Amino acid sequence: MRKQELQPATIEPSRRFFEAWLMFASNKAALLGLALGMVIAFVTIFGPTIYPTDPYEMVTSPMSPPGEELLLGSDYLGRDILAGIVHGARTTVLVGFAATMFTLIIGITIGVLAGFYGGWVENLLMRVTEFFQVLPGLLLAMVLVALFSPGILTIIFAIGVVTWTPVARLTRAEFLKIKEREFVMAERAMGATNASIMWRVILPNSMPPLIVAATLGVGVAILFEAALSFLGLGDPNTYSWGYMIGASRDFIWDTWWAVTFPGIAIFLTVLSISLIGDGLNDALNPKLRLA
Repeated sequence: MRKQELQPATIEPSRRFFEAWLMFASNKAALLGLALGMVIAFVTIFGPTIYPTDPYEMVTSPMSPPGEELLLGSDYLGRDILAGIVHGARTTVLVGFAATMFTLIIGITIGVLAGFYGGWVENLLMRVTEFFQVLPGLLLAMVLVALFSPGILTIIFAIGVVTWTPVARLTRAEFLKIKEREFVMAERAMGATNASIMWRVILPNSMPPLIVAATLGVGVAILFEAALSFLGLGDPNTYSWGYMIGASRDFIWDTWWAVTFPGIAIFLTVLSISLIGDGLNDALNPKLRLA
């Protein structure tokens, strides 16, 4: 009898996952984004092993065009553009995911507290959110990076500080919608603590839109890193796609390929993440699954 009672609870999550996957798989653009993302992930993980050329090494004559000596040509110092793209993928993707995690930590924490407690706590936290929301994001990130020594951790911190506000507002909205539902009231009646209700009951039920926001946030973080590096505020000791564009920006008319190919890599990565995010938005939307 006990096995029969536990069976529906075991089947239900797998059933929801299967339905979400079918919804995601029916979106051709999302599948294209997923395939592209898998290629980028493969290059990020195995690329430096398959193509071990040092991106800092001057392997040929400066400003060598694509196809003559190197597949994608060389930059103004004679460094291999393909090696830079392959080795820079790790840094770019790492910054994207790490900054997004930092964004989620700040945004979800503030959104949870504001949406759950309401009152003066909500008013205070939302005023802080609005203050950061009206500030120019790229300008604030530039100031933060300039105040500290440019580095990967500084860039991740700066991106997280300027991009957490949409996550906080989304989390607050989800909490306001869910905290008055019957299953939450039942947890209160059984004596659950506020912390348990916030983090173990309401937050898991708020995750679908937050997962979509996190997916799109990776693309935003990658663009921020590229913009900071283009402006000369990236880490000069760490190779990334943004660093490649920034280092060659003064020679763009003579070596267009040194800027174009890293730009295409950034474009394809952000496009892949955007398509996956749109697919997840459809797959995790219960209204669309029921339609």
